[in-house]
Amino acid sequence: MLNKIYKIGFIFLVILIPSFAFAQFSVSSKILFALRNMITQTIIPIVFSLALLMFFWGMVKYIKDEGQGKAEGRKLMMWGVIALFVMSTIWGLVAFVRSELEIPEKTQGVIPTIKIN
Repeated sequence: MLNKIYKIGFIFLVILIPSFAFAQFSVSSKILFALRNMITQTIIPIVFSLALLMFFWGMVKYIKDEGQGKAEGRKLMMWGVIALFVMSTIWGLVAFVRSELEIPEKTQGVIPTIKIN
């Protein structure tokens, strides 16, 4: 399994190296932008939602069950809060670094140019 992941990673690396070397927009850079958009616009909100659902499911178990169910509900609530805290902290750090380095939100299509006076 791990060997297969290494092979796929190597293939992606071979495909993307020319794009980085020539610093141009090509098919591989469009794939990178699409992947970044998919992660930031779909995967991260889904993971946040799952952590929130885990917290609420733990709350339901804590209120509904007795004995071992209460302990399990308490554990689910604790891990849900920890997951939400860690994810929001990391997202906050990313936003802080982006604002301090003045990285624009949408960078697709921006081609660096040199002004000659």
